[in-house]
Amino acid sequence: MKHDAQRAQLNTRQSEILARAEASGFVTIEGLAEEFGVSAQTVRRDIILLSEAGLLQRFHGGAGVIGSTETLRLDHQHKRSMAVDDKLRVAQAAVALLPDGASVFFDVGTTSEMTASVLNQRPGFRVFTNSMRVALAFDPAQHDVNVLGRKVEGRDGSLVGEEIMLSLAALRFDFALIGCSAVDTEGRVMDFDLSKIAVKKAAMKAASRKLLIAAPSKFGRTALSAFAEISEFDAVVDGTPA
Repeated sequence: MKHDAQRAQLNTRQSEILARAEASGFVTIEGLAEEFGVSAQTVRRDIILLSEAGLLQRFHGGAGVIGSTETLRLDHQHKRSMAVDDKLRVAQAAVALLPDGASVFFDVGTTSEMTASVLNQRPGFRVFTNSMRVALAFDPAQHDVNVLGRKVEGRDGSLVGEEIMLSLAALRFDFALIGCSAVDTEGRVMDFDLSKIAVKKAAMKAASRKLLIAAPSKFGRTALSAFAEISEFDAVVDGTPA
């Protein structure tokens, strides 16, 4: 009800900005300024107003819908039910690359959750993650499970906060299993959620070996921001035969 009242107070341009963000997941200041024929500063003020009203999430150069900007309306359970066979093949292939007793960082996401479930069948790993769902996939009697962060954000059970970045700066892993929203045709690994991108980069820096875990549907797509080149990974695990 509160947000309905706030929407009613928006002017035409602000309503259009909000509609475009909700339709595509995010908008850029530069693109909106060109589209509406106004200055970037005018658009920036609109976005600040929408952000303060709790209708949009600001980021450098633009804004996105509140929470995870990729298909916000998709329930997490629905995401988990998508491309299950592909995710299982990715999980099995990734787990096959992990030696017994390795220390492993798990990224957030449904592919990571599937990989965690498969790895749980082999005891003796030291696991680090910023995903509550990944952590819960492991039997703590069989694995050393370490959860990074304090504040849970979103239906995917991801944790956010400065504590994660500080922890990652001090840690070293044998492997980091990193997920993504897209890999474009130029080999850029991309994601929609800027708060998670910083964690991905820090985890990659802390790992001796970096594995990209991504189902085939992720390739040939684009997302909001690139966080790595595909060549930066020691292996790309997409579940297809080598």
